[in-house]
Amino acid sequence: MFTTRLISGIVLVILAAFLLVKGGTLLFLVSLAISLIGLFELYRVMKIEKELPGLVGYGAVLAYYAIVWTGMDRHVTFLAIAALMLLMTIYVFTFPKFTTEQITVAFFGIFYVGLMFSYLYQVRSMPDGKYLVWLIVLSSWGCDTCAYCAGMLLGKHKMAPKLSPKKTVEGAVGGVLGAALLGFLYGVYFEGHMVELARPGVISAAACAIAAVISQIGDLAASAIKRNHGVKDYGHLIPGHGGILDRFDSMIFTAPAIYFAVMFLGLR
Repeated sequence: MFTTRLISGIVLVILAAFLLVKGGTLLFLVSLAISLIGLFELYRVMKIEKELPGLVGYGAVLAYYAIVWTGMDRHVTFLAIAALMLLMTIYVFTFPKFTTEQITVAFFGIFYVGLMFSYLYQVRSMPDGKYLVWLIVLSSWGCDTCAYCAGMLLGKHKMAPKLSPKKTVEGAVGGVLGAALLGFLYGVYFEGHMVELARPGVISAAACAIAAVISQIGDLAASAIKRNHGVKDYGHLIPGHGGILDRFDSMIFTAPAIYFAVMFLGLR
């Protein structure tokens, strides 16, 4: 299992690096595919992956990505209202086929998986995006690694024992500090290339610290959903890692966190 997890992890890192460097249409299409697969995994937990509420969710995510691609952001609110109205119509006219929870999760998933993960592409499309997009990786996977090391060395106080017994407060703090340090070093190293970012080292550190805090919430949120429904993994697409939501649960949260942190803190 360890060997399988290691090999698939290395392959995943190589593919991620290629996509983030390449950007453009390819990253857009892969982000869309990952969003749809992740949404399918979430809906499968609720047993609506092939039902009408699920189809509405897939359609809404496709429509949202079309909005992102065309830059017609003013239609996002209309899309959200239309999706909710359609889901409620299905709920009413098929009652009692679907539960309130199924309809709620169908709507929730559009934002949780589709909208939030799209910010990977949106960060890459920002000014200096080819450098800023790596802050998502540093704050997500960097936080995981630093939190693991800090937890192993210093961990004593359980952070959320019922959700993740191995996670500690010390590990969480270590993850945030480690991500901030990685962000600072990265920002200082590429300072000459980030022409649109004020104080790259400081802003990169702050953005990574904020995103690292949020990434751990994302990780625990994904675990909470699984535990509520007695699911071990969301899928088996990535050998040794589970499904898309098992591997990208924290990145779903760090992508929009980096986007808005940079927008509000750092762009000139």
